[in-house]
Amino acid sequence: MSDVSRLYPTSNSPTRTSRLQLLVLSNGHGEDIIAVRILQELLQQANPADIYALPLVGEGRAYQNLNIPLIGAVRTMPSGGFIYMDSRQLARDVRGGLLQLTWSQIQATRRWVSSQKKLGNKHAVLAVGDIVPLLFAYISGANYAFVGTAKSEYYVRDEVGLLPRKSKAARWENFSGSIYHPWERWLMSRRRCRAVFPRDGLTTQILKNWSIPAVDVGNPMMDGLEPRVSPQLFYMANARYQEMDRPLVITLLPGSREPEAYNNWRVIMTAVSALMASFQERDTFLPNSGSVVFMGAIAPGLDLNTLAQTVQSQGWRTHPDLPLPLQDGDALIFKQRNAHLVLTQQSYNECLHWGDVAIAMAGTATEQFIGLGKPAIAMPGEGPQYNPGFAEAQSRLLGLSLILVEEPVQVAQAVRSLFTNPDSLHIIRENGVRRMGKPGAAGRIADYLVEKFGHYINS
Repeated sequence: MSDVSRLYPTSNSPTRTSRLQLLVLSNGHGEDIIAVRILQELLQQANPADIYALPLVGEGRAYQNLNIPLIGAVRTMPSGGFIYMDSRQLARDVRGGLLQLTWSQIQATRRWVSSQKKLGNKHAVLAVGDIVPLLFAYISGANYAFVGTAKSEYYVRDEVGLLPRKSKAARWENFSGSIYHPWERWLMSRRRCRAVFPRDGLTTQILKNWSIPAVDVGNPMMDGLEPRVSPQLFYMANARYQEMDRPLVITLLPGSREPEAYNNWRVIMTAVSALMASFQERDTFLPNSGSVVFMGAIAPGLDLNTLAQTVQSQGWRTHPDLPLPLQDGDALIFKQRNAHLVLTQQSYNECLHWGDVAIAMAGTATEQFIGLGKPAIAMPGEGPQYNPGFAEAQSRLLGLSLILVEEPVQVAQAVRSLFTNPDSLHIIRENGVRRMGKPGAAGRIADYLVEKFGHYINS
């Protein structure tokens, strides 16, 4: 565990100013990244806010990389932030000082707000994540806004109605008519809560039933995914020729946490082997080119050599040439029969945009891939993140765009079914975009925050 604390660095000491003072609260690595996307848009404004942050989980490296000062102590806890999935993880965090850390963070938040009030500055709090930063924002005493990343009505319903659930415990999720419970809605409906940004249109629609200032601006998770290499350099201009000549591209998403990602990778490679065997069948669904490219989107913190050992153990051999125009000189390339497999840590966006289908055992990456209108096939792992419970919940969130199978060998049949039924791909595309939203949400949230908070002094 490490403690990091930067309380008002000298160069950023609070003073009387006409600029908006904004404190951002978030509770997880993914939430930090979403918050930073919004902050980058805010910093592009003509009269940008002075921004401070307090990551409630982890050390907030995304903020530190943007040189945003932290107002209080932060700490990496034993669970890594996955306490909601396992009560044992929560117990470990409590033993590791979670309660003391939480109390110190509440005090730091209230001190920051108090100092801004004394100076007469315009100030506000932006909470990103779930009920924890939302509650912090309410306790702070300031006006606040909430970006809800953790919950969606799609977990319990679709546009037609409620989803069938097997257990009473599952039905508890929607006991009050919304995925957001009454206490969460109470926090969102207070006078000081000036805006709520749900992650999709369906959730926005439901929340408005309780006079909550919910606004559908899209999902910041879909921002910043533009590929560095233009798709025109990959896809041929002639659509008919493109479909005949280009390879089938399958994106592999093992997740980012070690050691879980290494275990997931072994499962994914078993699925790849089964898929390779199916390509030898007479009625193969491969395009006329007969070639396949597997693109492994590997998180920067993972060891490529460890993953490469699993690849080579299944008959793949190193190859000198990239099969696609990736801008990654460090990519590892392998070949087996008419297929290439690429491991890249620098071309994440290309892996998402160029893939026709994904074999996925990841959280955010799977959702982003599907948000681009593509299908993904997933297998539950051993966790702590991508376990059977998480995978089942994610399948409800993403609907028919995510195909769950129990065993890796079933991936081949799932891929075959997709590409021998073109109509389903069209429906999947519309479903993914609807559930994940269009890009540009971070900029729209930034504009809305300036409109709501930039023109008055807090009472």
